Amino acid sequence: MRPRLPLRHLPQRVATGAFILHSGLEKWKGDSEQAERLHGFASGAYPQLASLPSEKFLRALALGEIVTGGLLVAPVVPSRLAGAALTAFAGGLMGLYVKTPSMRRPGSIWPTQAGLAVSKDVWMLGIGLGMLLDRS
Repeated sequence: MRPRLPLRHLPQRVATGAFILHSGLEKWKGDSEQAERLHGFASGAYPQLASLPSEKFLRALALGEIVTGGLLVAPVVPSRLAGAALTAFAGGLMGLYVKTPSMRRPGSIWPTQAGLAVSKDVWMLGIGLGMLLDRS
C-alpha cells in the first residue's frame, strides 16, 4: 500500500500549506478596513462578488485559506485531494491577476509592480498541478 503522502510532496505541502494557513488565520482576525479593501479588489475581477457584504467575503476567503492550508499540512489527506484544493485556490488568484489590467504590463502576461505580489502565486498553481498529475 502506498503512503497517502509521498515523502517528495512533504516539503512543498508543508511550506505552501503553512503559508496559506497563516494567511487565512490572519484574515480571520481582519477588520472592516481590510474586508473593504480585499472585497473591492476581488469584486473588480469577479463582479459576482460585489453583492456579498465585505465582512462575509473576508470570512469566506479566510475560511477557504484555512481549509486549503489545513488540507496541505495534514499528512492523512491524500496528495491528489490537497493538490486539487491548492489548484482551485491558486487558479482563483491567477484569475484575479489576469482579470485586473493594472497588474499586467499592457498587452503582456508580465506583471507591473502592482501585480508582482499576485503573479508570484503562480508557484502555488504549479505545485497543485504537480500533485494532481503525480501517479502516487
